[in-house]
This record gives sequence, C-alpha cells and structure tokens, in this order.
Amino acid sequence: MALACTYGFLSTHPPTQCGLATFNSALAAHLTGGGTRGGIVRVTTDADDERPVPGVVHTWAPGGHESWKAATSALERFDVAVVQHEYGIYPGTDGQDVLPLLRHLTVPSIVVLHTVLTRPTPRQRQLLEQIADAAGAVVTMTGTARDRLLTGYHVTSDKVSVIPHGAADHMRVPARRHPRPHLLTWGLIGPGKGIEWALQALALLEDLSPSPTYTIAGKTHPKVLEQHGEAYRTRLQRMGVRLGVSASVRYDPVYRDQASLIRLIRSADVVVLPYDSHEQVTSGVLIEAVAAGVPVVATSFPHAVELLTGGPGLLVPHEDPAALAAAVRRILTEPGLAEDLRNRTHALVPTLLWPAVAARYEELARGLLSGRPAAVAAALS
Repeated sequence: MALACTYGFLSTHPPTQCGLATFNSALAAHLTGGGTRGGIVRVTTDADDERPVPGVVHTWAPGGHESWKAATSALERFDVAVVQHEYGIYPGTDGQDVLPLLRHLTVPSIVVLHTVLTRPTPRQRQLLEQIADAAGAVVTMTGTARDRLLTGYHVTSDKVSVIPHGAADHMRVPARRHPRPHLLTWGLIGPGKGIEWALQALALLEDLSPSPTYTIAGKTHPKVLEQHGEAYRTRLQRMGVRLGVSASVRYDPVYRDQASLIRLIRSADVVVLPYDSHEQVTSGVLIEAVAAGVPVVATSFPHAVELLTGGPGLLVPHEDPAALAAAVRRILTEPGLAEDLRNRTHALVPTLLWPAVAARYEELARGLLSGRPAAVAAALS
C-alpha cells in the first residue's frame, strides 16, 4: 500500500484576504485531510499580519537578501511542493525570486498558474517560461489557459495539466429567496470589476415588477485601498444616486467566511460578473457561482466563455449595460430559462468540488514521485 504523500504549499495564505490565499487554503485542507502531513510557506507583504497561523511552517516576508533560501528549505521537509504563481506575490521584479527557489528545490514541484497573459512583457514571458522549465509539473485551471500557454510561450506540453479551480459543495445549503429578484456580485472590489456597467443595467430593469435588488459584496482590494482608498466604491455610490437606483443597491464591505458566503450566493437569483478584463482565464467567483447552481450573466472573459458557452449562464459583450440588462431580464422573465440554466450545472458540479479537484492534484503528485530515483520511490511505495 502506498504511503501518504506529504505536501508543502507556497502561496499567500489566510489571514491574507485574496483569492489566491483562499484557493491555497482550500487545496491544502483537502490534500492534507485525514492525517496527511502538510505545511504552508506563507508569502506576505509589509501590510500583512505575520503572527503565527496554524499550518504555517515558515513565513517568506519581503526584504532580506536571498530570503528564498529559507523558503526552499522549509518546502523540502515535504515530498512535493505545490507553488501558487502570480507575478505580483513574490519578491523581485515580476516576482522573479520564486525562480531560484524552484531551481534549487530537490523535491518535485507543481506550479499552479493563476494568470497566463496574452501580451506579457518580454521579461514576464521569459520568467514564466523559466518557471515552467524548473517545475516538475504545471497546472492551468482552464483549457483556454493551457492553449494560451502552449501557443504563446515555449513550454513543454507534456508538463501541463488542466485541473479546474475547486469549489465548496453549495447545494447542501437551502436557497433563500428574497421578496424581490436578487442580483449579486462579490469579490475584492476595485477598478476593472465592471460594477459601473451593472449599475447602469440595473437602472434599465426598474420597469420590472418587482424590480431587482443588487448586492455588491466584498472589501476593497488591499492594493487598491493602499493607493486610492475607497475612491472606486465612492464613485459607484454616486453613480447609483445619479441613476436613481441607490435604494436598490446594498454594499456589503466584508470578507466573508465560507459558510456565510455560501448562504449569500444561494440567496441570489442571478450572479452578475461584468468584468472589464479580456485576459481572465481563471475566476474563482465564477466557479463558486456555478457550483451553487445560480444562473450567471458574465462578460466574455476567457474563463466565462469556456465554462458558460452552452452551459449554466449567458455571455454578454464587455462594457455594454444594455446587453447586460437584456440577459438578466431574460433569466428573470423568460419561462423555464432560469431552471434550464440551473439544470446545466448538474453535470459540471461533481468535477468542480474540492474533493475531486484535490484527487487530481494527488494523482499528479504521485506521478511526479514515481519518476524520482528508484531508492526514493521505493521508500514511498
């Protein structure tokens, strides 16, 4: 019988409040459940609370010459290192200090790419190619991201696997309906979320009886808050007043725990993702909405196109409030459409839940270990 594989994780991690930290926390919890040993090497910024956190075996704080070396040593206490990658989270230009760490690891590594840019700078392209070369395996969360990686970068195709972003099992929580149709957008708030288009769409739906309410849930993104304060949220609030919809909009500026978030999502009639980005190949919010069985209206960013085409939602052009309003109106008024969209999630959801996703990572990790020197592989079998 194979012994349990142990995992070291390199990432931002709670109490840091960001999608990457939430993802890493969930993946670590499911890969190390049942007594499997694991540990987090937590990447922090100057603004983070660095007090000890359960499961964290080392903190990679900013500053310090070659601080990647201590992070490397901490990861090598485990059989496999799982490394979350975004350009902005590691020290150095474009987060380049993760590269010597990967090159010096003596245990196999799985690098999870949360962003694959179509128009990277030459330095970003070179760095990602070098990271992929140093990794034992590379994971993208969508086929679109894999195709983009293989056509736009020099990366060995047999290193790349597609494993979806995981989601919690929302269906166990009863749906709680509001007296008025409930639209929902959530996540860290800042320019690029496209919420201004959703507010304009809401104004076009005022003729419905009853007219919808719209919840905008989430704190302002920490980097936006640091540089611009609450200017974006203030602009949205002023726009709501100008459009005459402010009484129908609720701002919920908190970072919710999983149980509270699930209840909120299950209370929605439509999740609205009006993002401005044409680049976004991974959206945890989109996955959570689909897993909750809630119809989605999204702009045509890559992950939405891949997941929603012929699936549990409707796609609209970017920056087009009339199209956004028309799609929401269809879901709220067209007989049978909302139920049809919910039914389309049934085949998708089992593959998106965290236990299934973690099993895919475990399979990948064991494949890497089986390719190690015979003496090491024998010790693990």
